[in-house]
Amino acid sequence: MDRLWSPWRYQYVSRASPGDACIFCEKSASDRDRENLVLYRGKHNFVLLNLFPYTNGHLMIAPYRHVAGLAGAGEAVLAEMMRLTVEAERALGEAYRPRGLNLGMNLGECAGAGIAGHIHMHVLPRWMGDANFMSTVGETRVLPEDLETTYDKLAPLFGRA
Repeated sequence: MDRLWSPWRYQYVSRASPGDACIFCEKSASDRDRENLVLYRGKHNFVLLNLFPYTNGHLMIAPYRHVAGLAGAGEAVLAEMMRLTVEAERALGEAYRPRGLNLGMNLGECAGAGIAGHIHMHVLPRWMGDANFMSTVGETRVLPEDLETTYDKLAPLFGRA
């Protein structure tokens, strides 16, 4: 069996403790969208950049309501989440011209969810060769763009559809 290691994620997943506030709840309640890297606010969900991205443009879509599973989210939340996923695909395509996308959720701590109690959809642009020797051997991600630049590229592209 082959294994894909991602040790750079350890800093992220090991920082939260059970008593910490939910980052999605904190960011959705704040009005400092740029500081919190919130790209767009819908009726039921919001779009934000991942603070520890795998690739430039790695964003997430999360409901405002703290819910741990899809069954508890409700149809309106899930429908808007998928609509925003389509909008993220369009925005990332326009801004970055990726060769592909990874979409996904980790539901529950044992499934790899860094924030297990609050569902969120990951949307990651991908390019051929974006997982090179630096990430596989050097255990380091090389991101050519800072989060503020990514924010400035993507924020104007949401809400236009």
